[in-house]
Amino acid sequence: MRVLIAIALGVLLGIMAPSWAVQLEPLGKLFVRLIKMIIAPVVFCTVTVGIASMGSLERVGRVGAKALLYFEVLTTVALMIGLGVVEWIRPGAGVHATAAQLDAHAVAGFATRAQDRPHGLVGWLEELVPENFFGALAKGEILQILLIAVVVGLALASMQERGKPIVAGLERVTELFFTIVAMLMKLAPLGAFGAMAFTVGRFGVHSLASLAKLMATFYLTSILFVILILAPIVRFVVGVSPWRFFYFLRDEFLLVLGTSSSESALPGLIAKLERMGCAQSVVGLVVPTGYSFNLDGTSIYLTMAAMYVAQATDTHLTLGQKLSLLGVLLVTSKGAAAVTGGGFVTLAATLSATGEIPVAGLSLLLGVDRFMSEARALTNLAGNAVATAVVARWEGALDQERARDVLDRATRDP
Repeated sequence: MRVLIAIALGVLLGIMAPSWAVQLEPLGKLFVRLIKMIIAPVVFCTVTVGIASMGSLERVGRVGAKALLYFEVLTTVALMIGLGVVEWIRPGAGVHATAAQLDAHAVAGFATRAQDRPHGLVGWLEELVPENFFGALAKGEILQILLIAVVVGLALASMQERGKPIVAGLERVTELFFTIVAMLMKLAPLGAFGAMAFTVGRFGVHSLASLAKLMATFYLTSILFVILILAPIVRFVVGVSPWRFFYFLRDEFLLVLGTSSSESALPGLIAKLERMGCAQSVVGLVVPTGYSFNLDGTSIYLTMAAMYVAQATDTHLTLGQKLSLLGVLLVTSKGAAAVTGGGFVTLAATLSATGEIPVAGLSLLLGVDRFMSEARALTNLAGNAVATAVVARWEGALDQERARDVLDRATRDP
């Protein structure tokens, strides 16, 4: 409730006193940095303990394969839904933006960052493998941390009895970091207030009129994806009430809404899913992996944003070019960061790779990208929560009776 009130106050201040509101940007940034500060050790400990606790290397491979298969199917569905809706509503039609009107300098930084990203399988593998063990933890690169954690977890599992004291020690360290998370969460209202005040004060509600159709289309598509795709999966695959499942995660959703970053809710999501009855070993492996490979909201955004730029710049794409765009997005979306701005960099990389849509057209989206990042992050969070529950159910690692009991009590006693 405090976070919700803070968000409302931030919006109100942004509307009434934008010059003051923009000065509060550091509050939101500092809070997200505080959370990101402990993401690396939390991911390392949970993944390592999760894999080591499985005991069987065969089971590790089986859980990983199931998770990656689910991620690929759902993100493909998200990409196709985004393409279908934007082609149906065509929010960019009638803008008729020309090269002379586009501000290429405004997106130069994103384009440069996109060019700096590795290209192809070899480049991706080079980025995946860190230069040293502690360097990955220091940089906070989730994919590199995942690789290290998997290697350490497999080594501990192969040590059997000799590795158990180390696993027990890592479990205590994990408890320590979750205690730190609980302390930092007390600052969540302050971070959410600053982030929302800056966003509304900086861009203003009135300046969004020309892009309101795109925003409305994106938000509607994200909501429909959750209702029509994720909710039935929760009902018929996980076997629990979708309403109660998402309500159980309400604190995490509000935190993401305020900070525009699904990473800010990662520690809380891990703890909630374990409390609900998902095995620690499955949660520890699937949740962090999903933050890099299962970004449903980002996938929807990428197709809709790319097609919006094409429509706004009167760039005609053939069916083959649209399918090619989807193919490139299937790869680039997997590396999209779950933080604000990550989707924009990925979009710049995609447009640069395809070559059909002008990268300078991204300047049309600068004013509303921050507003759409809330829907991206919320959908990403929902998708990863559902994915973990699904894989746990497939593995027989979900206590359904406990899950129903926890969700019932959460609904009765908010």
